[in-house]
Amino acid sequence: MNCSTLLSLALMLVQLLPCSPSTQNHSTQNTDQSFTAVRRVKRGWVWEPLFATEEQTSMVPVYIGQLKSDLDKQDGNLKYILTGEGAGSIFIADENNGKIYVTQTLDREKKPFYTLRAQAINRSTQLPVEPESEFIIKVRDVNDHEPQFLDGPYVATVPEMSPEGTSVTQVTATDADDPSYGNNARLLYSLIQGQPYFSVEPKTGVIRMASQMDRETKDQYLVIIQAKDMVGQAGAFSATATVTINLSDINDNPPKFQQRLYYMNVSEEAPVGTTVGKVFAEDGDIGENAAMNYFIEGDSSDVFDIITDNETQEGIILLKKRVDYESKRRYSIQAKVVNRYIDDRFLKEGPFEDKTIVKINVEDADEPPVFTLENYVMEIAEEAVSGSLVGVVTARDPDDDDCPVRYSIVHGMHLKKLFSINEHNGTIITTKPLDREIASWHNITVTATETRNPEKISEANVYIQVLDVNDHAPEFPKYYETFVCENAVSGQLIQSISAVDQDDSAEGHHFYFSLAQEATNNSHFTVKDNQDNTAGIFTAKSGFRRQEQFSFYLPILILDNGTPPLTSTNTLTITVCDCDTEVNIIYCRYGAFMYAMGLSTEALVGVLACILILLVFFLAIVAIRQQRKKSPFSEKMEEFRENIVRYDDEGGGEEDTEAFDISALRTRTVMRTHKPRKKVTTEIHSLYRQSLQVGPDSAIFRQFISEKLEEANTDPSAPPYDSLQTYAFEGTGSLAGSLSSLGSNMSDVDQSYDYLRDWGPHFKQLAGMYASHRSVAD
Repeated sequence: MNCSTLLSLALMLVQLLPCSPSTQNHSTQNTDQSFTAVRRVKRGWVWEPLFATEEQTSMVPVYIGQLKSDLDKQDGNLKYILTGEGAGSIFIADENNGKIYVTQTLDREKKPFYTLRAQAINRSTQLPVEPESEFIIKVRDVNDHEPQFLDGPYVATVPEMSPEGTSVTQVTATDADDPSYGNNARLLYSLIQGQPYFSVEPKTGVIRMASQMDRETKDQYLVIIQAKDMVGQAGAFSATATVTINLSDINDNPPKFQQRLYYMNVSEEAPVGTTVGKVFAEDGDIGENAAMNYFIEGDSSDVFDIITDNETQEGIILLKKRVDYESKRRYSIQAKVVNRYIDDRFLKEGPFEDKTIVKINVEDADEPPVFTLENYVMEIAEEAVSGSLVGVVTARDPDDDDCPVRYSIVHGMHLKKLFSINEHNGTIITTKPLDREIASWHNITVTATETRNPEKISEANVYIQVLDVNDHAPEFPKYYETFVCENAVSGQLIQSISAVDQDDSAEGHHFYFSLAQEATNNSHFTVKDNQDNTAGIFTAKSGFRRQEQFSFYLPILILDNGTPPLTSTNTLTITVCDCDTEVNIIYCRYGAFMYAMGLSTEALVGVLACILILLVFFLAIVAIRQQRKKSPFSEKMEEFRENIVRYDDEGGGEEDTEAFDISALRTRTVMRTHKPRKKVTTEIHSLYRQSLQVGPDSAIFRQFISEKLEEANTDPSAPPYDSLQTYAFEGTGSLAGSLSSLGSNMSDVDQSYDYLRDWGPHFKQLAGMYASHRSVAD
């Protein structure tokens, strides 16, 4: 018995020790004897590792191995029992000899092994002679799966001109077969398409560069990789994958101008910034590797400039400075283009730049006149007489024909009143004297126009400064309100004064103050010049009396330092104030006002009190009048919904249908078309006579009612909606007869009212009234 058998037996013994008795039908004694025999006798299972090949198809069970105990004496006394995964269905065992068969087709990729348990039982005692043992049946792999590229198709990018051996990408295929058994899952990679530019490592699937490639020649390659299992042996399965390899750009191409010589034209009238033309350099690279900058070399860079259009990569030549056909007619410039981003690896192949020549012709144009200066500054003294020369402006036609020029002044009309210009020679003169104190500078615009082409106009600014002349005498800067107290002492300062001068002084103003000659001898005050353009007014005596003299008028002479010097006499009014020695401005103002009015303080208070009383009385009268004007029915009038129209004249009876105009009471929405009013009186007489012979149900009566109703509905002067409409129509059915007087030719005097007495006591008062009326008439 070999070592493996002994090891298996020992393991089974360890498993059986803690277990309960295997059967309950035998006595405890028999069980003990049985275990004693197991422990006493060395025995164990005897089998080789079991394998079942997948994908086998057979009509009969396929033998895969045998279970055998070393106690089996081949006498049929042992019975083999198989349990576990697939026992009895996938796997069966011969109970007599322990041979195991597989009855179904297996798939290793679905289940690679099965775990089963085997047991040997004595047929006579039904006792196990071998403990139950677990074993595994492995499913042996066969090459029944193709390799697969799960991540394909592949896309990779590699810089152009990469050296040989540069890794591009890696492709990986998988095989579902068992990699631990045979070569079924061992893959081998090869290149079907892509030589001689690329290569692939057979075991790893890494694709590498096989040669340097230029993107500008071809920028994309399609590579096909094959993966074979079984290390590429005969009968192996294979799969392919496509790899799209793009070459990314690097800056390996310098820019090149399309032309070696360019010709362009520009008009001399073109303003600065005008596009003269465009140049273009080609670059085989793309993206930022094709970005370039243009430059202008030489002395022409101060006249022309070039910029780069970042979208089209064109060089745009611009006019940097105005050109003049008469001064220079042709320019030759050299333009250079340089790559913006340069790869140092390719500098050895040459500079990444290029140059070209651009010849630019200046085209002649009819230019406007040109002033000798853009801005003129002129001077003239103020108070200069009309026609004084201010200055001269000059312009000429820059063209070869040198057309004559006409000058004029534009802009404000007030400037034309001050200045005029000779249209032939550009001489500017004054038209009236100028005053610097009104305006010290005058800005005018002068135009120059070609006489043969008035559309050609140019302008120049002329700044005229009016030079100052000492023509204004100094004067007080403000009105001085000066007071002196009655108790002032001699030599007391009562006012400080200064002066201003509208003129300018190159050395600065300096004023001198003194009393006028007429006030030098008899003045009560003195003037002290402080030599700093100010002076002080001092009292020359002590004590002043307001009753004797209320105000003093002090003439002060002020002299400036102009050329020639000018003087002016300014009068300072000094008012005597009822104060001690220090002046209180508010008190003195009040006292001066009262003294000027000739009123005392008590009188002023009395006047103000009278004014206040009159004001209160006036307001009371106004309030009483406003109260009387207020209507007692103002609150009720707001509740009225209709206007009451009152007439003081008496109506004219039934025929007076035009007594008042009530069309104002009708809204516009209900106004109807006015129809001419019929002659009511004639119609009523006619119908009245007919009514004496007809009843109320006759057609004449209905016609009369309809016509009156239509007339009431369409007449705009008819009364409002709820008014009473009188028809003056009686039928023959009334026992009292007609009461209307329309059909009677008699007057009230001719009628007899005696029948009223026969109507009973209800008409007694009425009969008395008419009887008395008749007696009076008689």
